[in-house]
Amino acid sequence: MKKSFILVVLIASLFGCNSTTENNSTKTNQDVKNMTVQRNLNSIATDYVKLVLQAGQFDGDIVDAYYGPEELKPKALQEGASFPGDELSAKAEKLILELEALAPNAVPKDQQARKLMLEKQLLAIKTKINMLAGVKYSFDEEARLLYDAAPPKFELAYFDTLLTELNSLLPGEGTLSERYTDFTNQFIIPKDKLEIVFKTAIAEARKRTLTKITLPKNENFELEFVTDKAWSGYNYYQGNAQSLIQINTDLPIYISRAIDLAAHEGYPGHHVYNALLEQKLVNENQWMEFSVYQLFSPQSLIAEGSANYGIEVAFPGESRLTYEKEVLFPLAGLDVSKADLYYKVSELYGKLTYAGNEAARQYLNGMLTRDEAAKLMQRYQLYTPEKAVQRTRFIDKYRSYVINYNLGKDLVADYVISNGGTATNIDKRWQVFEELLSNPKTASMIAN
Repeated sequence: MKKSFILVVLIASLFGCNSTTENNSTKTNQDVKNMTVQRNLNSIATDYVKLVLQAGQFDGDIVDAYYGPEELKPKALQEGASFPGDELSAKAEKLILELEALAPNAVPKDQQARKLMLEKQLLAIKTKINMLAGVKYSFDEEARLLYDAAPPKFELAYFDTLLTELNSLLPGEGTLSERYTDFTNQFIIPKDKLEIVFKTAIAEARKRTLTKITLPKNENFELEFVTDKAWSGYNYYQGNAQSLIQINTDLPIYISRAIDLAAHEGYPGHHVYNALLEQKLVNENQWMEFSVYQLFSPQSLIAEGSANYGIEVAFPGESRLTYEKEVLFPLAGLDVSKADLYYKVSELYGKLTYAGNEAARQYLNGMLTRDEAAKLMQRYQLYTPEKAVQRTRFIDKYRSYVINYNLGKDLVADYVISNGGTATNIDKRWQVFEELLSNPKTASMIAN
């Protein structure tokens, strides 16, 4: 008995020495996995928040909103501080490896989607850090790494077909672009009517949303009209279910944009999305990673896509046109006699948005100059020269982010419909839509 025990001890000691020798060798991915199996997912999420906030010190657009603990914020940068790209990228890679290393039984089943989304969010911040450090990606690579999506490609001939169809709808003489401008100019909201029209539209969108989705009792927003922006509307989520909604008045605003922006920026769009994430995932689940909204990330595809699809959710079918003809057109002092044609034109025109993606792809890939990209959008999106220039400013600033509006909407719509939220089952549509807004989701996670 004693000899056997000694032999076992010697064998165990021998294997222990071999293991120690191996552990002293260069760390591999497996080493990282062994070291992090015991690490809590919450701890990794907290380090992710710190990383995003630190990167956000060097690019003000990275952090769209933050409503987490003050102690997670980094110290103020010293004047003249250089961008620590290698350091931040290495931090992101380390966290990605730690997440991948978590054993299946270390993450509860109800948090598997959370883990997957956090991996993709980390890949996005690593990519953005690399971009800030000078790394160049193609349009499609950037879209995949930042937004977990593969943008479709369209031949310009597809848009020529749409333009031909649009040409047959528009009255008058002159070029298609001239007739489109002349026709749509009849539906511009007078500047002195903007506030009453937008407040009314947001109130209606809010009323319809609150009958289907329960939000915190204190939820609210402020509305501001601003100028000199690259976008038409923006929601600055403040935390605690509060938003600042800004509308850019640099260019004329058409009556259709009142409902569009009311739903997109407010209800059931960005304001509702952020309020639900804060309420359900941050406050109730204590999932700290959702306390920071990293703009250039898969979360934005869901945010923009659901905000655009949310317009149809809140104003389904003919109910939108009916409401606008009965309420918003009179408020704006606009003639309702051509409203039906205006919305037929608008629906067809909406299909041209992917032409903007093609302009962005070719411009960012160096295939078009800025002027050429602007002219392409003037041709295929019928933009005025001023609008085309504004859009190139947006592309310069936000790059492949443009895919989140149209591709995001299509993916969200497909997801909601495939899960039973059809046009004939409105209650189910709202139910699936709310579920999408309240849980970790990315493009690849909802794609059919």
